[in-house]
Amino acid sequence: MTFQALQTREVDGGYQNDLIERELSELGSGGVLVRVQWSSLNYKDALSATGNKGVTRHFPHTPGIDAVGVVEEAGDGPFSQGDAVICTGYDLGMNTDGGFAEYIRVPAEWLVPLPEGLSARDAMVLGTAGLTAALCVESLLDTGVNPDQGPVLVTGATGGVGSVSVAILSKLGFNVAAVSGKADAVDWLKGLGAAQVISRDEYLENAGKPMLKEQWAGAIDCVGGDALTTALKSVKYGGSVAACGLAGSPDLNMTVFPFILRSVNLLGVDSVELPVEIKQQMWQLLADEWIPRDMAQLEAAEIGLDEVNDWVAKILKGGVRGRVVVRLP
Repeated sequence: MTFQALQTREVDGGYQNDLIERELSELGSGGVLVRVQWSSLNYKDALSATGNKGVTRHFPHTPGIDAVGVVEEAGDGPFSQGDAVICTGYDLGMNTDGGFAEYIRVPAEWLVPLPEGLSARDAMVLGTAGLTAALCVESLLDTGVNPDQGPVLVTGATGGVGSVSVAILSKLGFNVAAVSGKADAVDWLKGLGAAQVISRDEYLENAGKPMLKEQWAGAIDCVGGDALTTALKSVKYGGSVAACGLAGSPDLNMTVFPFILRSVNLLGVDSVELPVEIKQQMWQLLADEWIPRDMAQLEAAEIGLDEVNDWVAKILKGGVRGRVVVRLP
């Protein structure tokens, strides 16, 4: 039995993506065989599809860190044939062949049931980005951040995690300030629920100062580098910053003043190796109380496997806002 898959392979010192036919036997045996219905395109997928060895060590390889579909072979474990399941994170799409294919084979421990009320397509409009956004919001709530304390900041707001964060926070009643370098995204961000949109240049104009005016009850940083340090320097006393991104920089160049003079909390957020039980809880929230008011507003594009390569280039250049869902044949 054969199936379609996007495959990244090394060619003449570079990397090339081709849509190929694979044998189902190439996925090995054991675990759970899932027929993929939808995936999504993330920044990490773009890195894998262009040969970044920090993401994927061995090629040829099929990227795709997100997948939703139906169980074809259950093996041992809690699932049965025909169950609708979501797989995000762990090693999927990194060194285990991922969601840019009609089939994946993964351990049962990587899967969560698709919650009732959430369509397979909407699960991938959210994807890893939505899961990460939910975890960031949950971390702020756990430290006591609430709408009565003032506005909450979201950096990198036009990206996948940032845009879903804006939508969730707005639905929960927060006054959201969104930071973006895209001047044409102001109306779009306000449509997601942002009360104000701050240009990246304005936001970073005093990034070199050791402390800044207290403005935010909390913040979600999806960028890293100066974006993260500026958030930490401008959060109110006792406030928290959830950090989940490093596309800007992995470095944290600042003093400890915000931590010891304002009791600011820096909260690291990971959605990759998170225990599956917590992932399941987050997906239930995303399917229920936290589902964005307008899912269509989050989506940048719906593409097929044959279009992934073009969108990889766009996402690496920062030319994509919101989410890109990938339709499987």
